[in-house]
Amino acid sequence: MAETQDAASLFDTARRSERAKTPRLKKRVYDEELERLQTELVKLQSYIRSEGLRVIVIFEGRDAAGKGGAIKRITERLNPRVCRIVALAIPTEREKTQWWFQRYVAQLPAAGEIVLFDRSWYNRALVEPVMGFCTQDEYKEFLRSCPEFERMLVRSGLILIKYWFSVSDEEQERRFEARINDKTKRWKLSPMDLESRARWVDFSKAKDTMFDHTDIAQAPWFVVDAEDKRRARLNCISHLLSMIPYEDRTLGSVELPPRQADKGYIRPPISDQTFVPTKY
Repeated sequence: MAETQDAASLFDTARRSERAKTPRLKKRVYDEELERLQTELVKLQSYIRSEGLRVIVIFEGRDAAGKGGAIKRITERLNPRVCRIVALAIPTEREKTQWWFQRYVAQLPAAGEIVLFDRSWYNRALVEPVMGFCTQDEYKEFLRSCPEFERMLVRSGLILIKYWFSVSDEEQERRFEARINDKTKRWKLSPMDLESRARWVDFSKAKDTMFDHTDIAQAPWFVVDAEDKRRARLNCISHLLSMIPYEDRTLGSVELPPRQADKGYIRPPISDQTFVPTKY
């Protein structure tokens, strides 16, 4: 065990060193590549809709790892009727008595839909056991049943893709400080976030155990190096596009039809309407 920990420590040290050498991606390069990838996402969306595919993408990771920013860039140009975000609140008293996966099953996609889970059923493998929100028996049962649940989803024809956003202790602290100092971002901090920061090692252990049990061939975990937000977003989107072979099914050239003739219709006076004050 000590040898394994030493090897892991050496790997982390080497990884931090490589991160330090990598220059921050320039905004111009980032913006150009993001626009190109978002254009491809629109093509992917059209293909998923036309083929009736059902796609689930799970985003997990530590607080402030950049999951929300990646999700925002993925959905920015997409149709919310095709691609929707699921970010469930804490379970109600009724939901607490249900089968753990039950409320997540209700959110699964129908044909032609993409569902992005901003945190998912993996709360039972991370937040809940670390914070003491579930019993040890419930936790162990999740680790046993989750792989079978996901294999069942894949067998039913669902495409399941899982991302873990990885961020260092130092970078998480920097992002937390940025949120504290920016009033427009302070809402992102919750007491749970601060408590998770205090329990960094416990979360590390929970994440490693989760990977041991749920990194399965039918639904493997893909780790996104999220130290640089711009690179993380581009890498995640690029990888997502590579996971589903697609063709361009978007509309070709479109001609606007001529506007319908009035034929004597008289509209009510514009003064009858209440306008928003013109302040700008």
